[in-house]
Amino acid sequence: MDGESMVGFGPKQAWLAVREGKDAAVSAALGLRDLGTVSWRNGIDLAYLTDDRLVLTPPLPGADDARWLLVTGRWLLRAVMAVDVAELSATLGTEVQFFATYRVSELHRWQRAVGGELVRAFEYVGETGEVTEWRGEPDDAEIAIGLPAALDDEASVLVSEDDVMRLARSWSVDPSALDGRPAPGPLRAAAVS
Repeated sequence: MDGESMVGFGPKQAWLAVREGKDAAVSAALGLRDLGTVSWRNGIDLAYLTDDRLVLTPPLPGADDARWLLVTGRWLLRAVMAVDVAELSATLGTEVQFFATYRVSELHRWQRAVGGELVRAFEYVGETGEVTEWRGEPDDAEIAIGLPAALDDEASVLVSEDDVMRLARSWSVDPSALDGRPAPGPLRAAAVS
């Protein structure tokens, strides 16, 4: 796996971004069973094709000169409410972000917790044109992708998969931009208990 290139992900997927995360601590906090290392191509395929497996990246450079461990897999997409980012943030003692995008129904979701507190949560279902979650105030990065500063009857909201990736890049790491870059190490595969 030496000299391997990273494989991007993001479309039709969900992931967590953990600031300065350590794979053993994140796995323990999520109740995962470690399955060992896996190549990037095999790991990302595993994340997309199975409902009970996740993969964890090595720490990746990202926003605010921090290193971010990403956790991805269909289980996160299907079990969107199974992971409490505020609780995970408190347990790990760091910032935790959650992103999901599924273009079939145009479901786009993100959450951000710092110090065990949920500071932002947003969900948009394009199929119905409805904002189904809006907690906290949007930051400058969210306003830059087109969100209004406040949600009211006059506000018009339209969010796409590209917007989720742009926000992930501003907050932590855009996983769709990893393709072809040198891998800092293999992925770790984990089973959902």
